[in-house]
Amino acid sequence: MPVTIRCVSERADLLGESPVWDPDNGVIYWVDGVSRLLRCHDPREGTFRQWAMPSMIGSVALGDADTLVVGLQDGLYRFHFSDERLEPLFTPEPADQRIRFNDGKTDREGRFLCGSMGVHADPLGTLWRIDAAGRHDALVAGIRISNSLCFSPDGRTLYFADSVERAIRAYDYPADDGAPGACRTLVDTRAWNTGPDGATVDAAGYLWVALIFAAKIGRFAPDGTLDRLIDAPTDLPSSVAFGADDLGTLFVTSIKDSGSGRAISKDERGGCLFAIEGLGVRGLPERRFPLEAT
Repeated sequence: MPVTIRCVSERADLLGESPVWDPDNGVIYWVDGVSRLLRCHDPREGTFRQWAMPSMIGSVALGDADTLVVGLQDGLYRFHFSDERLEPLFTPEPADQRIRFNDGKTDREGRFLCGSMGVHADPLGTLWRIDAAGRHDALVAGIRISNSLCFSPDGRTLYFADSVERAIRAYDYPADDGAPGACRTLVDTRAWNTGPDGATVDAAGYLWVALIFAAKIGRFAPDGTLDRLIDAPTDLPSSVAFGADDLGTLFVTSIKDSGSGRAISKDERGGCLFAIEGLGVRGLPERRFPLEAT
């Protein structure tokens, strides 16, 4: 099957990020951070929906019982579709306007991890983990721009990046509430003159990473070696996620104008959501964040 690329979205986002496929409902969610929008597309119906958020939104993850989890400017919230209500889950104290939440994803146990970042890329961010009971842990500190958050298929390796470092880290990751193990550098992205942005893992355990300023998407083996490098559909790819009925389509978000001056597209399709088919690999379904503690 040849590789094909489709532009999915009906209009460009300013800062498209955090795609996640919902296999139960057959839709793709993502965010437009600068426009403060949670977005959704149903490929079967060809429809789009969106919900306005009260502040900049950095990430979205699946939840139970018609809910999602979102990382907003000041903290982590559960979004209820029934009444479009935001239920606070965790907001760090004291509030700090120099920091906002960015990339986030559930681990294989259903806990939500989300990294904050310095608004001006100062080393003020923290990688947080929260469970449905509201317990939270600070796992990594001193982050400038948190990205590339995802997990190996068995959940025992955490991938994470501070994009300013131009490297993807790997940590041994426990199934219980223990702290991650020592950090090691998995991929040095300086070879492509870029930092890593959003990432996901396929069913074979390979890491797919948006190499934003190289306009490439890389597939890396679990030992960090490059397996495949493909051209991105536009000049500033921001994140990736597998979806569609067979989890064989790679969805790619992108940036038109990040609002920070760090990323402004020169492509007329910058900011669009794309679908890449025919790659010959499949992804894994993401875990849902539980409605109640187990």
